[in-house]
Amino acid sequence: MILILLIMSCIIFIITIVVMMLATFLSKKTIIDREKSSPFECGFDPMNYSRLPFSLRFFLIAIIFLIFDVEIALILPMILIVKSSNLLNWSITSLFFIFILLIGLYHEWNQGALEWNN
Repeated sequence: MILILLIMSCIIFIITIVVMMLATFLSKKTIIDREKSSPFECGFDPMNYSRLPFSLRFFLIAIIFLIFDVEIALILPMILIVKSSNLLNWSITSLFFIFILLIGLYHEWNQGALEWNN
């Protein structure tokens, strides 16, 4: 019985190795594309001079996205807390938090950070 299990496990192991090798050989690309093999960084052409100044607007938009993404992660638990907390305290805290975020959004809008075409 043990001999049969040992033989079966060896056969399964060999079949697994063969299938993995077949998958490796069949998945190789035969056509090499110059565009796909070149590095791509943040939408900038890597073949140009790397010290050229570029607009920081891309990074500013990314930071604004992160701020408002974290804000969503902070607002969602507030919905779950409504049943277990004092309604007056919860509403004051929620409104204060949303008010601060709206002031930040208004400030970014006035500074022109949300306008992509400049």
